[in-house]
Amino acid sequence: MEHEKTEVLEKMIEQFKPEGALLHTAENRDCLASPTGLERAMGMGTILESVVTLCDSDLRLHVELPCAQGIIEPEEAVYCREGDARKDIAIITRVGKPIAFCVRALEWQNGELIAHLSRRMAQKKCTERYLSSLKPGDLILAKVTHLEPFGAFLDIGCGVSSLLSVDCISVSRISHPKDRLRCGDSLTVAVKSADAESGRIYVTLKELLGTWEENAQNFKTGQTVSGIVRSVESYGVFVELAPNLAGLAELREGSVSELQGMIGKRVAVYIKSIVPERMKIKLILVDSCATDAPPQKLKYYVDPEQTKHLSRWIYSPEKGKKVVETVFD
Repeated sequence: MEHEKTEVLEKMIEQFKPEGALLHTAENRDCLASPTGLERAMGMGTILESVVTLCDSDLRLHVELPCAQGIIEPEEAVYCREGDARKDIAIITRVGKPIAFCVRALEWQNGELIAHLSRRMAQKKCTERYLSSLKPGDLILAKVTHLEPFGAFLDIGCGVSSLLSVDCISVSRISHPKDRLRCGDSLTVAVKSADAESGRIYVTLKELLGTWEENAQNFKTGQTVSGIVRSVESYGVFVELAPNLAGLAELREGSVSELQGMIGKRVAVYIKSIVPERMKIKLILVDSCATDAPPQKLKYYVDPEQTKHLSRWIYSPEKGKKVVETVFD
């Protein structure tokens, strides 16, 4: 039964990907290339993709098609659940970007083929056939669409949005999602919760970035390595060695207020000790001449090709004094 569910999920993930994933596929190109292809796609309800070239004064989206003029009316641009208001910003911001749609109707006007398209239909189909079946712990594909101080908004299929809150991005604390992610990044995330009533899905990333032990085994006492300063406290400086691993560096000369300017900067640190039982890594700042640090490259410790669902994730070491975990099931 579980194997059958996994196979169904895999097929749904393949069909309902974040916008842009279908753009250069052979099937997508074939359907867009001719009126016959568009008719076939309309009859089969196939989800297609192309690029929005213009949003006119009536909020109609004009979509680039090789054989027709593609038009998405404002009411067809976004799938809104009953009671939800349409946000015009969700329409305007599609200009210059790929968009998923179904062909709603075809008509000839003055010798030109007009293709009436619907993103709403594609998103409704994605929601009902794929997203509504997701459970906490399921691993899905996502794409970062925009960043806010409280979290990152992700496209989890056909432009349907989900929130990855800042505290779920990594174990190492960051002040803003831009410290870890960039718009356009493709991610694998786990479903954190699915609200059946509102239809909203929340996701998490940190459970895929390794336990304390998995990350700590990449470092050894006596090494000097680079890290990113994440916070400065009265008792020390927290330095991120990996997205799911941070150590505490002893305060040296200079007041706490002076060291605040180092937050988000890359520094060199000496590893004084590693204490698995307490999940502690003691560091010494070697070089206080900090440099700007781009986001650390994410390393996944869960292979999404092999693992489609997480039931439980334990971050803390087996012999640790406290248990830090996420229970999905």
